[in-house]
Amino acid sequence: MRHLSHTGLAVEIFHAALKAVDPYAATKVYTDKIISVYKNGDFKRLIVIGFGKAACSMARAVEDELGDLIGAGIIITKYGHADYPSSKIKIHEAGHPVPDENGLKGTKEIIKLLKGANENTLVVCLVSGGGSALLVSPHEGISLDDKQRITQLLLKAGADIYELNTVRKHISRVKGGRL
Repeated sequence: MRHLSHTGLAVEIFHAALKAVDPYAATKVYTDKIISVYKNGDFKRLIVIGFGKAACSMARAVEDELGDLIGAGIIITKYGHADYPSSKIKIHEAGHPVPDENGLKGTKEIIKLLKGANENTLVVCLVSGGGSALLVSPHEGISLDDKQRITQLLLKAGADIYELNTVRKHISRVKGGRL
């Protein structure tokens, strides 16, 4: 049996915890299932969409394992979180926690890609923390500027993530199951 100092044990626990929550590794575990669903479901096309601070790492895991099966993809991640160049998946960096024009553009592209999907298309949707701010499509009558001001006011008032997301859902065309 190996004996570790308290510091050594703490370092091992820390590294094990990081590995357990690594978005790349956590997503890679499921890629065999995605391949199986694709092949057994008689799908002709596979597209990848995603939004969140870890969406890029998750998309990289899917692309590394599925490669040529991917027909197209679009993800939206926070500025500074795009950690790899992709030939298959378009990466948009956008504002978080306050949404911006890039999030709006990325969301429009995701919607356009999804409108081209049919019963022969398998859609892999990757969602991580921050996705509610990055996926931006204001409800009719609400502008991006309105949404930005509302978000800033809620943050200034100390709203927690649940309160923020409740409001976001009600002023969005794509949240609350409407994507």
